Amino acid sequence: MRAARAPVELAEAKGRGYYSIGRAAELTGVTAKMIRHYESQGLIPKANRTVGDYRVYSASDLHALRFIRRARDLGFSIKEIESLLGLWRNQRRASEQVKRLAVQHIAALDRKISELQSMRATLADLAAHCQGDERPQCPILDDLGRCSGDQRRK
Repeated sequence: MRAARAPVELAEAKGRGYYSIGRAAELTGVTAKMIRHYESQGLIPKANRTVGDYRVYSASDLHALRFIRRARDLGFSIKEIESLLGLWRNQRRASEQVKRLAVQHIAALDRKISELQSMRATLADLAAHCQGDERPQCPILDDLGRCSGDQRRK
């Protein structure tokens, strides 16, 4: 946690190396809305505030936001990012912990890729069997309208 400081004017905060939320968003590629969300989730510390109650962020906060953005780009969940941030901030961590998280994420991505490939194959097969003309018969809608669970065309 960061120590509470007496609020300062926005211009003074900027002079001390702090960034407004808009500037932080520009510099990190993370929207202001997501910055507030990550703050509420505890991924970054509560922002310092100016006299006018504007949030201001340090260079360290921006570094963490870039870390979070990169992790999100790689598909990590908020919970996984929380773990990764903890490991990143802990200079005494073992790299095996980080690798374990990455390998688990790779396995989850592989499962998702397999599911997506299966969905694509099913939809491609249905589309291939649809005449796509003025007739009302449509194997795509017939398949979607089935009441039972996982009935795929083979």
